[in-house]
Order: sequence, then structure tokens, then C-alpha cells
Amino acid sequence: MVPRYSRPAMTAIWSPETRFGIWFEIEAHATEKLGELGVVPESAAKALWDWWATNPTIDVAAIDAIEAVTKHDVIAFLTWVAENVGDEARFMHQGMTSSDVLDTCLAVQLTRAADILLEDLDQLLAVLKRRAYEHKLTPTIGRSHGIHAEPVTFGLKLAEAYAEFKRCKTRLIAARADIATCAISGAVGTFANIDPRVEQHVADKLGLSVEPVSTQVIPRDRHAMFFATLGVIASSIERLAVEVRHLQRTEVLEAEEYFSPGQKGSSAMPHKRNPVLTENLTGLARMVRSAVIPAMENVALWHERDISHSSVERYIGPDATITLDFALARLTGVIDKLLVYPARMQKNLDRMGGLVHSQRVLLALTQAGVSREDSYRLVQRNAMQVWESDGELSLLELLKADAEVTAALSPQQIEEKFDLDYHFKAVDTIFERVFSD
Repeated sequence: MVPRYSRPAMTAIWSPETRFGIWFEIEAHATEKLGELGVVPESAAKALWDWWATNPTIDVAAIDAIEAVTKHDVIAFLTWVAENVGDEARFMHQGMTSSDVLDTCLAVQLTRAADILLEDLDQLLAVLKRRAYEHKLTPTIGRSHGIHAEPVTFGLKLAEAYAEFKRCKTRLIAARADIATCAISGAVGTFANIDPRVEQHVADKLGLSVEPVSTQVIPRDRHAMFFATLGVIASSIERLAVEVRHLQRTEVLEAEEYFSPGQKGSSAMPHKRNPVLTENLTGLARMVRSAVIPAMENVALWHERDISHSSVERYIGPDATITLDFALARLTGVIDKLLVYPARMQKNLDRMGGLVHSQRVLLALTQAGVSREDSYRLVQRNAMQVWESDGELSLLELLKADAEVTAALSPQQIEEKFDLDYHFKAVDTIFERVFSD
């Protein structure tokens, strides 16, 4: 976790205080149910909750000091609680194993992290929708392979991003449900020394589902899917960030990141306004995706358990969620304040002498009885003259002067094919599909 790319609410989920607090709740809820079942005295859970109510402060340093001796974090925690609660604490952890505490705690943390990320996505979606409608009919050039293709609108570009992040939200909701799983099943997951009703009780109290069949750990395919989902969201962030970066290039300059008063772009060149936020998002997306492969490799544990996954998750749990939270918030800010230049978009549309209308002329020629091969040849030979003139020549004028073209189409028919608004006749339909919710 890098403080520069962290926000407090998400960071707090991964603090030692939060982790130990969740551990306590797991242990206390389990002891509570064991008391109801008559396995331990009911006074044991009461002693735990009474102590917690008056002493809700976790002494992380004290627990760490015990762990330095025991070399076992859960035992160190239980020892510390016992030292503070007294004799009744001996009934904690009855029939449980460390993984019951660790895995259930991780499920709580990842679920809480997912809730923050879902809020982040909602905020991003709201901004994308607002800006998409703002530029619903702002003409701009669509590009394939980085080359001018046909006209689109800037609103459509943002609508595409909205639809993509809406899919991301759907995936994250599913991943959250998958990861929100509790296991209190004891050694190798057989419930030999603990009643399954304890697991259900703890799950209910923590807002989780029970793991239908754990080994000694919750199966890591759940975690793999969770982190894979974060990786996909990160890739969607990068896709939109790269689009902004390209649009901000000097030769394009159709949109750019907001440049605040007093901001400096370069230590050497005072004129620079660089896309630093979206470049940063590209880097952050790489870091989130770097968690995916280790999460996949964690699925294959030895037999009922080993701890090869443990060290990995201590890294990727905090790092991936904290980084993605920051990245989503940053992207929301970028789109919210994005400077959009419709005049430059129109200038770029016009830059190549009408080449963007070539397909409409091609289709018109075929409908006028010219073979597709000849139609393509006629349009391309004129288009290449415009291309090689760097847009100084006009495709419309060249076509109107081409005898083979005018043998099939009148000058007026050719001119009709250069109507920019024609390309936007389905924008309303697309927006209805995207924003119908």
C-alpha cells in the first residue's frame, strides 16, 4: 500500500485494528452460539462482550509482542484477549482452527472493500452519464487503428465507457456475493469438534453466507474470481484513460485533463500540459492486474490446506482494493472536469478533405448499379489523391469531377453523401439502450 495512492475508508479496512476487531467478533459470536448449544457456559460469551463494550481498543503492539514469541498470529491474539478478559476466555476458539478466523475475516474485509468499490463505480457511472448527455451530439471523428474512420459523437464515446463500467458493476456484485463466505468448520473442515450451527450463526451476524464445503480453508477459486474481477475493472479504467491520453496529444487536442491554476507540467518546459492523471491511471491499472495471477495460483493448495496462499493475500488484498479504489475516484474526477473542445473536433473531422464520407459514396455507387469492386476502385482512387495531399484536396470535388462516378451519380446525389448528421441518426437508439435503466 502506497499512501500517495490510498484513501482513508478503504485503507481502514486493512488496518491491524480492524483485522483484530473482526477476529474478536468471529470468536465472540462463535462462543455465543456454543453457549446457546450448551457446549460452553453462556457466561463465556457475556464476559467477552462485556469486556469489548468497555475496552474496544486493540493493543496491536501487545499482540505483536506475543506473536514474536509464539510465531503464530491467531494464538497471539487469543492470548492477549485471555490476558484481558480472564478465566472465561478459555472457552474461545472451541473446536475452531486458525483458518476459520483468518478466512472468515478476509471474507468480511473483501466484502467491505467491494461495497466501497461499488460506491466508486456508481459515482463514476453518474459522471459518465452526465457528460455523455452533455456531448450526445457533439461531432467527432471515430478512429480505427488510430486512423480517421467515420464520424461519431463524443457522447457515444462516453456512452461506451458507461456501458463498460456498468458491466464491471454487475461482475463486482457477483464477485462480492461469491467472496462473502464464512467457514467455521474446524480442522480439515469436517465439523468434528464444532456444530455447523455455529458457522451459520457467525455467518448471519457478519452478513455472510456459509461455505457449503470447506476443507480447512475457504476454496480459493472464490478469491481468484474476485481479484480477476478487480483486474477487469482496472483494464476498463486503463481503456478510458488511454483514450483521454490520445485525445490530449498536441496533434489531436480534442479533450484534455483539467489544468488547475498554478499547476506545472514540466520542470524544464513551461508550456507543457501533460495527461499526468490518466498516465497515472494506466500505471495503477497495471498494479491491480498484477494481483490476478497470484490469486489464480492460490487455488491449487495441498490437500485440505497449506499456507502458500497466505502471504500472497496479505499483499494483494490491501494493495489491489486500495489501489483500485483510488483509481476509480481519480478517473471520476478526470471525467467530471474533462475539458472538451468541440471546435477542434470539428476541425479534425474536416482535416482530411471529406475522406470520412467515403463509405457512403461506395454504397451509393453499388446501389446505382456499379459493381462493388468498381465502386471501391473509383472511390479509393480519388480518396488516395486527398490522402496524399494531406487533406488539401476535396474528395467531394474530385468525385464530382470523375466521369466514371458522375456516370452513375449526379453531383447532387454525391453531395448528399457528405451530410455529417446522417451518421448520428441512431444516436438516440444507442442512448436508449445504454441508459434505459
